Amino acid sequence: MSGLDHPLYGQAWPEGDYRFFQLGFVVDDVVAAARRWVDAHGVGPFHVLPVVEQQMVVRGEPAPVSIQVGVAQAGPVQIELIQQHCDRPSIYRDWSRDGHGPFHQLATVTSEYDARVEHLVGQGYELAAESGGPMRVAYLDTVHDFGFTTEIVELTPGFLDQLGQISRTCATWDGADPVRLLTRDGYRVPA
Repeated sequence: MSGLDHPLYGQAWPEGDYRFFQLGFVVDDVVAAARRWVDAHGVGPFHVLPVVEQQMVVRGEPAPVSIQVGVAQAGPVQIELIQQHCDRPSIYRDWSRDGHGPFHQLATVTSEYDARVEHLVGQGYELAAESGGPMRVAYLDTVHDFGFTTEIVELTPGFLDQLGQISRTCATWDGADPVRLLTRDGYRVPA
C-alpha cells in the first residue's frame, strides 16, 4: 500500500457548513503564480477570470477593489489565487502589507449565510469585509486564532454547477494549456 492508498485519505469530509472547499492565496501575479502551482504541484489547469471591480464593505466602509482570480481544483479542495489590480485599501492589499504570507483564507459555502456569519461573529470574530451582488461573500477575521481569514460564501443557484465544471475539467486534465485566461468564447493561453 502506498501512502496515498492509506485509509486516512479515504475519510469522508465533514458535511454542511463545516466542509471547506477552497484555500485562497494573495499573489502579486496570478498567471505567474498559477504556472508555479502547475510546475511544483501538478495542479491545473488554472482558470483565470478577467479583472473585475468587486464592491466590498471593509470594516463598515465601502471599499471597491479591482481583482483578478485564478482557480483550479486539487482533489476535493479548490486553489484560488487572488491578485489585486489597484492600490486601494482592501483585505488583500492590507494582508500583504501587514507581512502575512500568501495563504489568506479558508472558504466554506452555505445556504444559511446569515446564520453562519452570525455564528462566527458570536464566537468573537469580526466581520472584516463583505461583498454583495448575486452572491454574498463574508470575510471574518480569524487570523489571531488560526492565522488566516475565514470566508463564507452564500450558496446561490448555479454556484455548485460552476464549481463542478471546474472540478471536472481539472479531474480530466491532460496537461494541455495549464493556465487558461477565460473569455466569452472559451479561453486563450497567456503568452
